[in-house]
Amino acid sequence: MAILKVIEVLANSKDSWEDATKNAVKHAAKTVNNIKSAYVNEHSVVVNDDSITEYRVNVKITFEVK
Repeated sequence: MAILKVIEVLANSKDSWEDATKNAVKHAAKTVNNIKSAYVNEHSVVVNDDSITEYRVNVKITFEVK
């Protein structure tokens, strides 16, 4: 039986939500091993002068505890 743990990570990107999600996983992987999945819980953007300047995601990352 595997034991899994879920953490919540907030990440951003100037390019896209996909890039922000990749940043979340990459950042979490610096301190967490055995990442199994990432679930994007929320999307949002920052708007300045009628233009999107930043994409933000709230990601739930699941990893196996050994």
